[in-house]
Amino acid sequence: MTALLTIFGLCLFETISSVDNAIINAEVISTMGQKARKWFLTWGIVFAVFVVRGLLPWLIIWATVPELGFIGSFTAMMSGNTAAAEAVEKSAPVLLIGGGIFLIFLFFHWLFLEEKHFGLPMLEKFFYANGFWFYSVVSILLSVIVWVALKINAMMAFGAVVGSSAFFITSGFKASAEKKEQELMHSGVSDISKVLYLEVIDTTFSIDGVLGAFAFTLSVPLILIGNGLGAIVVRQLTIGNIERVKKYIYLKNGAMYSILFLGTFMVLDSFGLHIPEWVSPVVTCVTIGAFYLKSRYALPQKH
Repeated sequence: MTALLTIFGLCLFETISSVDNAIINAEVISTMGQKARKWFLTWGIVFAVFVVRGLLPWLIIWATVPELGFIGSFTAMMSGNTAAAEAVEKSAPVLLIGGGIFLIFLFFHWLFLEEKHFGLPMLEKFFYANGFWFYSVVSILLSVIVWVALKINAMMAFGAVVGSSAFFITSGFKASAEKKEQELMHSGVSDISKVLYLEVIDTTFSIDGVLGAFAFTLSVPLILIGNGLGAIVVRQLTIGNIERVKKYIYLKNGAMYSILFLGTFMVLDSFGLHIPEWVSPVVTCVTIGAFYLKSRYALPQKH
């Protein structure tokens, strides 16, 4: 039951957190020829599920536990080898604190700087009106966490810095996505360029889901199944239901608050406060479900 709940939570989290990605995909492929569109929606899903969401966890495990080696990391994440599992578990705090910092920064960036529908108006309007405080808040937060982590494990402190660096690198890619999208909408850009661009954007957006997945479980097979199913759902949304999804204006809010919770759980777990595996999927489902219902109530009533 815990495994099924984890997979469902991962799928839901991956789907909702990737809505922005699906919107970009839908708008760009609407300008592509039929052949390129079919290629992206078929082979693109293979790349998204098996390459991106398979390769990223492998690379993360390898970077976190380098003593396992490149091939050993793959064996560790896919098998039940006890020694390898213990090595991953031992190095988990470094992975968790890095992923947690990434997700927390992602939430604060949305809260302070991104345009949004105000799901919690008093809170969100206040922070959005004071967006200039974003860099101060995350800098102070990172300094405090690194200072505490240094007293426990220097590698944990380094992991926190890596997590913040990963956030600013990927946010740079995302910031250019909207501008590039407008260029691709004009004629004269080849379908091959559009497909390559969408694959790069998909890889960038998938980092959120992969890092967030470690808040649910350290079992990479479960992550592959849950995130893979979520990626397939996102592709289906891209094909024909994206306009319907866009009507649920507070889904993004639900995704971002769940990201805050997941990031906090990861940081707390890295410092030794054990969070049961069922907590993350339950909190994610409840948070996203609440904002889904809020979105439904906000829909225009049919007479």
